Amino acid sequence: MNPVELSTGSVTDKVAAAITDAIIEHRLAAGTKLVEQNLATMFGVSRTIVRQALIRLERERLIKLEPAKGASVAMPSVQETRQIFTTRRYIEIPMIAEFVRTANKADIKLLRAHLKEEQKACLQPDVRGRTRMLADFHVLIAQIMGNTVLAEVLGQLVSRTSLAAMLYQTKLSAEHSSNEHVELLDAIESKDSDLAVSVMTKHLNNVEASLHLDSSLTDMRLALMPFGAAH
Repeated sequence: MNPVELSTGSVTDKVAAAITDAIIEHRLAAGTKLVEQNLATMFGVSRTIVRQALIRLERERLIKLEPAKGASVAMPSVQETRQIFTTRRYIEIPMIAEFVRTANKADIKLLRAHLKEEQKACLQPDVRGRTRMLADFHVLIAQIMGNTVLAEVLGQLVSRTSLAAMLYQTKLSAEHSSNEHVELLDAIESKDSDLAVSVMTKHLNNVEASLHLDSSLTDMRLALMPFGAAH
């Protein structure tokens, strides 16, 4: 087996990023076991490097480490999922208000280019591409603002959102979500702060509402997930 090709950065960073991408793109299901030796072979690195990456991802709540059981992709609870969305509203709503004030034509052009590719991806059958593009839009705004800490925190939150969406089977179509991104960027470009805040609030509320967080089957699905997850 050839080692997985990794992007630039430290080896630990690359392994952590590759696993994160697989979770965001729904290639690794919630509850999937992550065997250190298998990962070390796949990435062509030592188990020490893999362990360091897994510890980092546990801090970011994307995986769970348990004594004698090892690592597995996290399964966020209903309460945790609701807290993730509450936190995103705390962060992203004031972020958008600030971005409306500071965004210039070059910023808008960059986001328009992203949305063009995002909408193309939403028309394709490949879930992975569109899921990543939808998540990246939110982080890209923070990156454009030049706030690396904000981008890092938001990146972790959207990753956890993607994991929750996979677990709780979102009803919201990718195309609808992308259209809300377009609506948001229109408000930003028009320098309408109130409208941008309203659209962002509606968008986050719609994503949360699309999850089956009140289903009577939720607890049963979580309880039985290890038996249905890929190992």
